[in-house]
Amino acid sequence: MCTAATYQTKDFYFGRTLDYEFSYGDEIVLMPRKFPISFRYMGNRETHYAILGMAHVAGGYPLYYDAINEKGVGMAGLNFVGNAVYQEVEEGRENVAQYEFLPWVLSQCDSVEAVRSLLSKMNLVGTPFSEQLPSAQLHWLIADAKEAITVECTADGLHIYDNPAGVLTNNPPFPQQMFLLNQYMGLSSRQPENTFSGELALTPYSRGMGAIGLPGDLSSTSRFAKVAFTKLHAISGDSEEESVSQFFHILGSVDQQRGCCEVAEGKYEITIYTSCCNATKGIYYYTTYDNHQISAVDLHKEDLDTDSLYRYPVLTKGQICWQN
Repeated sequence: MCTAATYQTKDFYFGRTLDYEFSYGDEIVLMPRKFPISFRYMGNRETHYAILGMAHVAGGYPLYYDAINEKGVGMAGLNFVGNAVYQEVEEGRENVAQYEFLPWVLSQCDSVEAVRSLLSKMNLVGTPFSEQLPSAQLHWLIADAKEAITVECTADGLHIYDNPAGVLTNNPPFPQQMFLLNQYMGLSSRQPENTFSGELALTPYSRGMGAIGLPGDLSSTSRFAKVAFTKLHAISGDSEEESVSQFFHILGSVDQQRGCCEVAEGKYEITIYTSCCNATKGIYYYTTYDNHQISAVDLHKEDLDTDSLYRYPVLTKGQICWQN
């Protein structure tokens, strides 16, 4: 289970949590402009936009979970198990395998508007990366500073939805997630007034009662509502420190603690990492389950006109700042 969100202050921010019971050996991976990308059906791309994100590198190829490009577009793939159905290879279409969908988009699109145009010609197919790494069942949040969309490939085809909430979790399909927000339309960040009955002297007995009814469990529908409410009410200053801090607080509202979500005997899903990308400046911030100190990689501090990946190990060990 995972949660992705967007956030706007002076700059545009994009990020996600990755919630799972184990890690595949994740790394922060910067793909420079001249790293050759070999697509399964669409040939090779020798030059492209630089990409920075979290990935598992297999055979020298970065399998990105989430990333931004140098033009300020962000993209994240989240589990969509049971609903994701990919298409068959079709002659005359731009056939793109699921595992290469993210680099296909971020390597050439400078806006969500450009993504929409690209998707109108694309056929998303289920060809696996390898026998050891079958196609993951995913759907995607794609966003820039102007708009966000959700992309889902199901049994009835490829769907592109406007995403005014700027949030994505897992099942059910996105239109149902948005519809379910209707049941929370009475919630507010303000204290409630008594509309139950004028005959009863009902008064708030605690702060925060305007949000009573906002779910707090770990299901994907509850996380969708919780992060949408939190994000849409979040107030932050425009500084980088304030904006980044607020973004981590937004996604922290659905953080998963070890022991609360058992997926098998003795195995528990946890928030392995949380990312926060300043897509405007090209900075990838992240924390991990045991290391809440924010670490960062800056896209523009490396030579982007080279052909080799930059790989940065994820800092997972907790760090404590002693003051005495």
